[in-house]
Amino acid sequence: MTPLLEFVQRHKSGNGAGIYSVCSANPTVLEAAFAEAAARDLPFALIEATSNQVNQDGGYTGMTPADFREFALELAARAGLSEDRVLLGGDHLGPNAWQDEVATQAMEKAEIMISAYVEAGFRKIHLDCSMSCAGDPVPLTDETVAARAAQLAKVAEAAHQRVGGEPPVYVIGTEVPVPGGAQEALDELAVTTPDAAIKTIEVHRRVFEEAGLSDAWQRVIATVVQPGVEFDHHDVIDYDPIKAKALSASLKDYPALVFEAHSTDYQTDEALANLVDDHFGILKVGPGLTFALREAYWALDSIEKDWLGAKASGFREAAVQVMKDNTEYWQKYYTAQGAALEMDLEFSLSDRIRYYWPDETISNALQRMMKNLSERDIPLPLISQYFPNLYGAVRRGEIKAKPDELTIAHIRKVLASYAEACSISKGDLS
Repeated sequence: MTPLLEFVQRHKSGNGAGIYSVCSANPTVLEAAFAEAAARDLPFALIEATSNQVNQDGGYTGMTPADFREFALELAARAGLSEDRVLLGGDHLGPNAWQDEVATQAMEKAEIMISAYVEAGFRKIHLDCSMSCAGDPVPLTDETVAARAAQLAKVAEAAHQRVGGEPPVYVIGTEVPVPGGAQEALDELAVTTPDAAIKTIEVHRRVFEEAGLSDAWQRVIATVVQPGVEFDHHDVIDYDPIKAKALSASLKDYPALVFEAHSTDYQTDEALANLVDDHFGILKVGPGLTFALREAYWALDSIEKDWLGAKASGFREAAVQVMKDNTEYWQKYYTAQGAALEMDLEFSLSDRIRYYWPDETISNALQRMMKNLSERDIPLPLISQYFPNLYGAVRRGEIKAKPDELTIAHIRKVLASYAEACSISKGDLS
């Protein structure tokens, strides 16, 4: 039995464990994720790439699925995590990256992408065909979404037959939050109704069976719903167990399924634990981790200025200027003007700055800053000022007063919240 199938079986049998999925292609975030998994002796680290990040054309990272696998496994090895403890997933795999094309063309490209993911060893496949393509009605019916998902599942099954290994597991669902958080201001969200959740499951089950995919259906482990969690640029809507009580209970007749919760970034520790308790067994996190990365970088920039004065690299200013000069990754998202726009560019919870870290100007400035701060230990008063949550660990000798270790440790604080909420251990899957 694959680890994910076994996890679902154990969760539904009452052991209460969840798993968290790190949705990021940032190397520092992944380094932190693997370090956290190794330190906690977790059974595996689940890492997912999205269809926009990684696809047959390279996505915005420039990586194909095969490239991403090699990239992730190399980082895992550095952290002391063996290959068999790295699970790779594909998130929002469908026509998402080609929505401006007609459905037939977009789905042809999605088929090529799905094959590339499975052939590269990705074994958790989120079949997301919820988006309308050019000329499609808005929204799509459950039947259309399911038919397109089955079309891609058939391609995935064929790819697995070619390459062998563990068979892929699937995630379905039509109520999929927008990747990366909401663009508009939010006050509250409507929780998926039990009837809608059950309809999605039953329509997909019927369509899969009619398509000759009964065996694949036995490996559908989760469905994506809206549990009432989301974030916009400045605010977070926290999980309310009372509002989701009926939705949570709707899975009682599905012993092989859990819910997958997207956009759980910035939820409180209590909210994360409640989500797992209510059968949202898979928690996805992405921007919340790169937001923590940006926090660490800004803290280091302040340390550098206070410590080195005129010798400082000017990293933060360089990063913001590149964003202003190249609006590609934020213009559709940030609509404020003046000081409000300046705040969003640097501090929005949507964290559009994460797309800019690979830029050559920014990466060169980052290297200068990290080099400047690595030549000798950062003074304790500055660590206390800018990394107060890590000061005690530095004093105890658990973390060195070095910029790279402070950055990784700061990101791991976020990951620790997920690990504690999921409370999964190696013994849960043995």
